Amino acid sequence: MPDRSRTFTWHDPALYKKGYELSGLEFLRAIMRKELPTPPFAETLGIVGVSADEGHVVFEMTVAEFHFSPLMTVHGGITATLLDTVMGCAVQSTLKSGGGYTTTDLHIRYVRPVGLESGTLRAEGRVVHRGARTATAEGTVVDARGRPVAFGTTGCLILDK
Repeated sequence: MPDRSRTFTWHDPALYKKGYELSGLEFLRAIMRKELPTPPFAETLGIVGVSADEGHVVFEMTVAEFHFSPLMTVHGGITATLLDTVMGCAVQSTLKSGGGYTTTDLHIRYVRPVGLESGTLRAEGRVVHRGARTATAEGTVVDARGRPVAFGTTGCLILDK
């Protein structure tokens, strides 16, 4: 069986500095409009932003062999990364310019294995609570047929200037 290969390139992370002047929502939208580069982790996994509104984001990822565990299904950490992304970005969409956040905890419940037949996964993140110092968000992932794959919740620490 021939080996498969993949070439990967990414942009200098310093390019994001101009985005720090934007609100969290505008920062996300600038990335989605390709005015700022896709973050390297998202480029690696094929995670693409679809939409962003205050407190709500949608991202997609098309399942590929390079996501697989030895069991021929998508590794749970890939799905967790997709959920962490949408939940964290939902919180980011509420931030003022120069603000940031970090994940404090992450809980994932997997309900269906994911394989090539799953097609494009659609993940949605929503803010449940946004306080001055902490936020809570929830997320869902469904397969191309709309069947649930995983659910999650997260806590985030707000790092405003």
